[in-house]
Amino acid sequence: VLDQLLLPHESTYIPILDVKAAWTVIRSMQIRGAPLIAIVAVLGLAVDLSTNDETVKELDGLNDDDVVEYVAKKMEYLKTSRPTAVNLFNAMEELDNIVREAAGKDGSTRENVVTTIMKHAQLMLDRDVSDNKAIGAFGADDLLERHTHPDGVRVVTICNTGSLATAGWGTALGVARELQRRGKLRSIAALETRPYNQGSRLTAYEITQEKMPNPTLLCDSMAASYLANKGADACIVGADRVCANGDTGKILVFLPILQIN
Repeated sequence: VLDQLLLPHESTYIPILDVKAAWTVIRSMQIRGAPLIAIVAVLGLAVDLSTNDETVKELDGLNDDDVVEYVAKKMEYLKTSRPTAVNLFNAMEELDNIVREAAGKDGSTRENVVTTIMKHAQLMLDRDVSDNKAIGAFGADDLLERHTHPDGVRVVTICNTGSLATAGWGTALGVARELQRRGKLRSIAALETRPYNQGSRLTAYEITQEKMPNPTLLCDSMAASYLANKGADACIVGADRVCANGDTGKILVFLPILQIN
């Protein structure tokens, strides 16, 4: 995985060879973003069970009845890496149900469980990218229906909701990426996002890597002034949680955006 603590000045990749390595990068914030945390945890478990010599040896010494509980302990350990990460807990619960179902099938419990986890890890990767691109497409469609300037849409965003927070493409930033793909992104401004500065370290990095047009990096306290003087057509932000009825929960760091809009 890409060590996000070193961005934007250095691009260094960390190998994830077992659940301990996955736990460490999540705990230390070397990776962040709810979708990515869950995916790294499941991928780390898949790699650990299939290629880590120590784990393979331990599995060799277990009977079929003990395999599921052995895997469950590793999943419980991964959950301690970020106790507030809802996506991580949801992913572990989903995986636990799938593992127990696989263990009940004919054949080797160990082989069934390990194969099932590896397949599910790939499914999570594919599903997240597909979800991201759908968010981007629906968001771009909506904005272009309401903003008809020939040069496209002026966007402001906060935090990091791009490919660095997901399996790829991004959620809120994915809307800007889709607008750019269609040639309809007029400009983009990213707030620094205190206190961890995900905007200035990560979003600004993604924006420059993608060569998005007319980029601007703002300190958080300048958001209202920027919107009042420069203007924007859309403020696209991520959400900590979205309920089925549409209610949205988000940290108050983007309050200045709400106040001016």
